[in-house]
Parts: sequence; C-alpha cells; structure tokens
Amino acid sequence: MRTVPVSWYCEGDVLDGLWRTPGTPGPYRVVVQGPGWLGLKDAKLYVRYHEALVEAGFAVLVFDYRGFGGSGGDPELLSPRRQLEDLQSAVTYLLSRDDVVRDGIGVFGSGGTGGGNAVLLAATDPRVRAVVSQLPVADGADWLHRMRSEYEWLDFLAALEADRRDQVRTGVGRLVDPREEIMVPTAERRASKMKADVDGRTPTKVRLSAAAEILGYRPAEAAAGLRTPLLVIAVENDATTPADHAERIYEAARGPKALLIQRHTSHYAAYDRYWEQVTPRIVAWFETHLRGADLVLRASHPTDPEESFEVQA
Repeated sequence: MRTVPVSWYCEGDVLDGLWRTPGTPGPYRVVVQGPGWLGLKDAKLYVRYHEALVEAGFAVLVFDYRGFGGSGGDPELLSPRRQLEDLQSAVTYLLSRDDVVRDGIGVFGSGGTGGGNAVLLAATDPRVRAVVSQLPVADGADWLHRMRSEYEWLDFLAALEADRRDQVRTGVGRLVDPREEIMVPTAERRASKMKADVDGRTPTKVRLSAAAEILGYRPAEAAAGLRTPLLVIAVENDATTPADHAERIYEAARGPKALLIQRHTSHYAAYDRYWEQVTPRIVAWFETHLRGADLVLRASHPTDPEESFEVQA
C-alpha cells in the first residue's frame, strides 16, 4: 500500500489527507473516509481496513476534519454539519483527479458520528455510489440521552440553554471536554487502548454548542430517502453506539441494503474479534456496488412499483 500526503480546501481551510493506493496504476475506484467520533486520519485502527481495500484494487482517501489533526480551522468548533461539508469537499477533490473512476466513489464511516456521517454523505451527494456505515449514530439526541440518567439529562439540557443565553449576551460560549462532558465514556472506553495513538492528539476543549448541534443530528431521517447501496454493521447490546441505531438506519433505507450484527462481543472488542469476518464483507460490498458501468438497469420492486432502484449492469 502506497501512502501519499494530499491536501485541498474547504471554505478557505486546508484539509489534510492521506491518499492510499495499490502498486498498480489508476484510474482507481475510491473509498473516502472521514474519521469517527474524535478520530484522526492516521489512526492505527483504520490502517488494516485500508490495506484490505487497497489489496482489492481500491484507493482510499482518509482525512482530518477541520479543526482536527493536520487540517486547518478552529479546533474548538466540533460540528457534524461542517464535517459533512468536509466529506462533500473530499468527493469534489477526488473528481478533480485524473486517476479516479468518476462513478466509482464510495464512503466508509466507522464509529459513532463516523458511521452516521457516511450515511448523511450518501443521502445528500449523488456522486457517492455505495456506503458502509459501521457502528453508526442514527439520532444524536437519543445517543446523548442514553449516556445519562434522567436527572443528568435534564441538567445537561439546562446547561445547553444557559450556554445559549451566555452566547447571546456575551458572544462567548462555554468550553467543555468532548470525551467527558458531551459523550460520556463507558467503562470499556476508559479501559480500552484501541484509540491510544490518537487520544492525546485530538481537541481537549470544544464549544458546548457542539452538543446542541448533535441534538439535531439525524442520519436515520436522512436514510429514509437513501437509495444508494448501504451496508450497516452493528454490535448487539452495544453500550457506546446502540445496535438499534444501526437497525433504524437499515430499516429506513430504500435501496439495496444489508445489516450485519456482531454478537457476543462489545463495541471496542468487536473490531478485533470479528475483523476476519467483517472486513471481507466490507470489501465485497464495494466490489459489488462500485463497478463503473456504461449500462444502468432501473428496476421496480415486483410488489411495490413505487419502490425503484438502479443497478449498474
């Protein structure tokens, strides 16, 4: 796998990425990835996924969102809306390259908002032809609520409202630790070393207004109009990103879709335990649905003519 640093701009801020390719010349079908919740492009966790995709002949573009890692922008501004804009700019960057198959771009997202952002990108950008969403958040308000007892949730909402008033009166918002005061880590997360290589390099203070934006984060609603081929991966009884979030996204989608549920494991342990079973399915999904074609078959469901989808032929 060859890895080359690349960069482009989104609204004047530089985005810092890694371009990973096979040893063979392009043009390549490409999988683009924005990191998961508080993730970075060079996380060790992602490398083996990229190696598997590159071995299958794909290129991979992974990058840091604005404010994170090597990218420009305000590190105190954690914004899912801006992250979606960053992903859209990554697709535009890919289409500016001569070594990319124009109708062969897919998106992979893993972990919380990483999985949710992949769904949002596919739902809003027709240039994306296939999506894999691993351990996604489907509803930001539900996600944040379920981390807290009811009294903690009410206190949290009160803090958000107080922060809104302070911003109106003073122009300054409260800064919080995104790991402890927005997302509440599970005991497994506190003990896990899975993200140790990036934990010390991500923002430690962000504006509390990020949480207000996450309350309106709704990948499941976006999936209701999604006809792009979608593979969703969940962990049964997941305490970090509940499995029913993945199920809601899967049930809402209207195109070709599949749901893979990993059992008898946990959120962070699943990455290792089911690596050999899950990764080939991710690669196979992109192999099936990122086939640049001169012919496209438009088909209707036999029992519901209103439900139609396109298949490359």
